[in-house]
Amino acid sequence: MKHLLATAALTSILALASFGSWAQGEPPKPEYLVVNHSGGVEGEILRKAFFNTFEDETGIKIRDVNQEGFGKLQAMIETGNIEYDVTSFGIYDALRACELGFLEPIAPEIVDRTDFVDHAKLPCVFSYTVATTAKAYLEETFPNGGPKTWADFWDVEKFPGPRGMLNEPFDNLEFALMADGVSPDQLYPLDLDRAFRKLDEIYPNVGVWWSSGAQSAQILIDKEVAVSTGWNGRFYAAIQKGAPLKIEFTQAMINGGAWGIPKGANNAYWAQHLLAVMARPQNQAIMSEAFGYSGTNKKSIDHVRDDIKPLLPGHPNNSATLVQTNLEWWRDHSEEVVERWNAWMLSKQ
Repeated sequence: MKHLLATAALTSILALASFGSWAQGEPPKPEYLVVNHSGGVEGEILRKAFFNTFEDETGIKIRDVNQEGFGKLQAMIETGNIEYDVTSFGIYDALRACELGFLEPIAPEIVDRTDFVDHAKLPCVFSYTVATTAKAYLEETFPNGGPKTWADFWDVEKFPGPRGMLNEPFDNLEFALMADGVSPDQLYPLDLDRAFRKLDEIYPNVGVWWSSGAQSAQILIDKEVAVSTGWNGRFYAAIQKGAPLKIEFTQAMINGGAWGIPKGANNAYWAQHLLAVMARPQNQAIMSEAFGYSGTNKKSIDHVRDDIKPLLPGHPNNSATLVQTNLEWWRDHSEEVVERWNAWMLSKQ
């Protein structure tokens, strides 16, 4: 993260040259912008929260596409055939694309990120959500309060019952180290040997290794597990449908998606204006109420309904103990860690 932020000054200098062609006035409006995203329910919320506003204000339509991720972007850059103007992708792919020069810098004179959380101010990566991997349980399972810290999660005597955990190393290694007493600000570089030793302790008590966000909430509702890790938005969705879940944000890991403008995009100027709409607090609030994720604009929570605010990671009662993932460390080590995770899981069978 420090390395990426350190490149911001250089990126700003390059941005001045890129944006200089706009100094004489706005370029002509295109008929539409092509926006690449995953579609489905997310697409519906994107349109409600952001796309409709952009279309109403500019008269430019949004054309949705759902194409492959990093490989597609790299091929477009290499051939010079840029097929979309804005794209969403995973944060690690976004960081790699930024460092390889595949993305346009975010234009500060158009996209106002003054009130953004610090980790969402990367030079050429845009994010509108603060999502977390947290823990949750049925209120009836622990009527006097359930596990708060990861040490509590590991404590099956004080908080009995099977656990649910994601069948991937991401976040789990940090959880294990915090359960073993490592301070959140001392997590990185991750001590893999120590983390896997701690995971050895919890393994016999994991009833379900979940593989999808919806599953993490369902195994709680079905009482397959007593407490589970999961993406807070999935727990939020279950609560909105009536499930009596309690989300515990203590020591939750911050994550979230990413957006960018491909280098050389035909309509980069107007793509910046779309990101400007996505940066507004009132628009991010629409997303928060739909997904249960906080906006990266710290003022967005002011526009969220009062009954929903406590369910968001950005609420003051929840945000103080959130832990920021070291994105650079995971970008550089994810391949070797995944291999070790898979070998560890096989050794348990």
